[in-house]
Amino acid sequence: MEIGNLIRMANRIGDFFDAMPDRPEAIEGVANHIQKFWEPRMRVELLAFVERHPDGIDGDVRLSPIVLEAVKGNRERLTPRAAAH
Repeated sequence: MEIGNLIRMANRIGDFFDAMPDRPEAIEGVANHIQKFWEPRMRVELLAFVERHPDGIDGDVRLSPIVLEAVKGNRERLTPRAAAH
């Protein structure tokens, strides 16, 4: 999947949870959603993007702050088991 599309999808998830008043709960919601509903290869691509761009920015492609925080704080749990070895 094209990384721009993945970032847009992740940011939509972030927009939903960003409206929550409890920031830690919102960050957990983002990480939980990505872990449960994204295919392993999608998670691998997102994690690789954050690895290459720790600020979440690559030109016009920008990961929202809440998604960036959720991914960085939950890297291990978002890494698919097969990719963890």
